[in-house]
Amino acid sequence: MIATLRGEIAQVEENALVLEVGGVGLRVFVPNPLRTRMKAGDALQLYTHLVVREDALTLYGFESQAERELFNTLLGVDGVGPKAALSILSLGDSEVVRNALANGDVAFITKAGGVGKRIAERVVVDLQDKVGLPLRTNVSLAGSSEQILHSDEALEALMALGYNLADATRALEGVSTDLSTAERVTQALKQP
Repeated sequence: MIATLRGEIAQVEENALVLEVGGVGLRVFVPNPLRTRMKAGDALQLYTHLVVREDALTLYGFESQAERELFNTLLGVDGVGPKAALSILSLGDSEVVRNALANGDVAFITKAGGVGKRIAERVVVDLQDKVGLPLRTNVSLAGSSEQILHSDEALEALMALGYNLADATRALEGVSTDLSTAERVTQALKQP
């Protein structure tokens, strides 16, 4: 329904930002790493997820499509609602959370407010294979080592095209990081 918002921050609240968009102040719940960096007057674009309940419409905002995708993936776990998913994403940037999930770090996930050990275990078991590895090291034909980070724009573009994280990462293996984002995506799409 509401995919993105672009505006100026009117107010920073305890767990949300009030983003002024076209003269309307919208309260958007965001992960703590983003909220703590922002101040009133900053311009910001967010990728959003709208939760519709009987008694409320709640917006959740993220800096990248990949972060929003991770939020949606967390929501797919039985027992994880939007507040718990946002709490997990507030543990650190999305790469830190992906790394914890990929490595089965239940103790790290239980640090999220409102997430107990049982839910953390379920999140790790359900998502460990779905989030892929947050950092992969490849050896190119020239023998030099390259790293592919999931915060990579090419990776986000592939995910926006419908690739899951693991498939997008595999498609970018062997594609030079020296190319432009568009060229990297083109090369990745040509991979078998």
